[in-house]
Amino acid sequence: MSDYRSTRQITAMSERLRTLGLVPFFIQQLTDTCMLEERLGRVTSVQRSRSTVVCESGERVVELSPALRQSSAIDRPVVGDWVVLDESLSRIEKVLERKSLFKRLGAGTHNEIQPIAANIDVLFIVTSCNEEFKESRLERYLALCAEAGATPVIVLTKADLVADASTFIRRARSVQAGVPIEIANALDPATLDGVRAWIDRTSTVALVGSSGVGKSTLLNTLAGRALAATGDIREDDKKGRHTTTHRELHVLPSGGLLIDVPGMRELRVAELGQSIGAVFEDIQLLATQCRFVDCKHETEPGCAVLRAIEENRIDARRLANYKKLLRENALATATLAEKRSQGREFARMVKEVKLIKQRKSDG
Repeated sequence: MSDYRSTRQITAMSERLRTLGLVPFFIQQLTDTCMLEERLGRVTSVQRSRSTVVCESGERVVELSPALRQSSAIDRPVVGDWVVLDESLSRIEKVLERKSLFKRLGAGTHNEIQPIAANIDVLFIVTSCNEEFKESRLERYLALCAEAGATPVIVLTKADLVADASTFIRRARSVQAGVPIEIANALDPATLDGVRAWIDRTSTVALVGSSGVGKSTLLNTLAGRALAATGDIREDDKKGRHTTTHRELHVLPSGGLLIDVPGMRELRVAELGQSIGAVFEDIQLLATQCRFVDCKHETEPGCAVLRAIEENRIDARRLANYKKLLRENALATATLAEKRSQGREFARMVKEVKLIKQRKSDG
């Protein structure tokens, strides 16, 4: 289907689907354009096996089809997904191909990729101007954002509570060249013009960051009303309280959509491919100048990375975090590959047993 035809269909459809961010990328995946008016919808929240989906006809709480219930977590619908319902409008039959997917390795001992939010255009990485600010955490978020395929924007909150925010701005700029930085007092709408500039009428923005940095307050201020509970950072350890307990897609009055993601204590990485290198491009470029091709940047003579650290051109902390993320990613990716291999082997064995039983019964 051509973009021209898709654009005409968007113009003809209801305002509801337009405000939900429907664009030609998703329309082109429909085998029957009548689904636009009847069965197409966007997931606004997920509660275990049920999802809230908004269609042209309104909001529905629906279940998953048997096939989706049995699929892996990465293939099941998540907040932000565009989905097709069955004819009864009570089940999700299909998840459309995603433009982007923010995901992490599941917390704890679960070695499975966990989807967080889908079809995000811009990722607001929110951090506050106090002890919560950590460059290494920002680098981790940026690597996940690069893999997701979204545009990152670092949002510095609580700048009004410090005498001089320039130090935090400088530290934020050091994590990856070219990443935009916005400064905001989440309680003051007048300070949010820079943040609002990233949200157009069809864009979907996700707010990520530690608990207590002001994500929910930022969401409420942008919306002009209370959509999420808010809480303060504890004074004893400067750690935040979890005020957002689930992910939910909100339509802003001025246009655009926001997803507030609960603070995640564990942000494990896996299968990031080249995304870590995209965040640490300075180190990778220096590595090409090392004397040895397989330089590990530890004690080798002629190491351009170590020389840059000695000359204060890069921070030793940055190199340490780069190595940490590479090790974590390699280990987790290998574990996932082994688990999937074992799963395929088990499925093959089950199939063979069924064939043997079938032959015996036929004989």
